[in-house]
Amino acid sequence: MSKTPSERPVTSVADLLALAYQIETDAVQRYSELTEQMETHNNQDLVKLFRDLARAEGAHAEEIRKMAGDIDLTAHAERLARWKKGGSPEEADLGAAHYLMTPWHALQLALTGEKQALAFFTSILDTANDAKIKKMAAEFVEEEAEHVNLVYRLLRKYPKPSDAWSEDDDPPAPQD
Repeated sequence: MSKTPSERPVTSVADLLALAYQIETDAVQRYSELTEQMETHNNQDLVKLFRDLARAEGAHAEEIRKMAGDIDLTAHAERLARWKKGGSPEEADLGAAHYLMTPWHALQLALTGEKQALAFFTSILDTANDAKIKKMAAEFVEEEAEHVNLVYRLLRKYPKPSDAWSEDDDPPAPQD
């Protein structure tokens, strides 16, 4: 499924809130999965980073839920059926995870998701005809742009690792 709104237009504020909520809850789920993977591999720096990212996305999802009032966002998003599993714009790519990845790599995953979410909401802003949808989309664009900038600021703390970052002198052995 597409990560852009072109396949089915957003025709109401409820549609936009439901999709925004789904994007955030999907990101929470993916970051939680990555947290578990990094716990399995005892990569404690990334456990903390992914847990913090999941917490931030969860806070944003809660803000959206409050904005929606009585709207059942989960049910509304399911009716819209925009994305299949793994297709939501802000979900980190599990295939890009590696047990030796560094915070720089994790932030690259987050940056990709934030940029995709920014592009998604920008495309709604650019194509919506309804003033309320445009206003709310503009708010989501502003928030996602802040998230992109935050990830860039975090990346300044973590230099890009050498090309040999994934070399393991003692790789995991398959369990029989």
